[in-house]
Amino acid sequence: MSQYLLSVYYVEGEEAPSEEVVQTMYADVDTLNKKMQDSGAWVFAGGLHTPDTATVVRAENQEILTSDGPFAEAKEQIGGFWVIEANDLDEALDWAGQATIACQGPVEVRPFQDEPES
Repeated sequence: MSQYLLSVYYVEGEEAPSEEVVQTMYADVDTLNKKMQDSGAWVFAGGLHTPDTATVVRAENQEILTSDGPFAEAKEQIGGFWVIEANDLDEALDWAGQATIACQGPVEVRPFQDEPES
């Protein structure tokens, strides 16, 4: 089995959903999480605070520097994610299809690199 990252995107400037829609999304995501856990696909998942809460850490001239805000200067930022195990990309895409319906936002699917053999 391979692991995949399913990233949910938050788009800055888009109208925020109503509280009723947000509660529906939370319930639908909870249902999907349980389904993933029951199937054995679930590894880990989490929602993130808005990008303005981010801190970027970098090394310059052997000094650690921090700055406020997201690293990427973009309207689209990761809002949450799942790490899943799937037999192949098709299975991961099926989970992503269910995820995009549950969270009502775009979901990007990316495979993790294979661990080097020791």
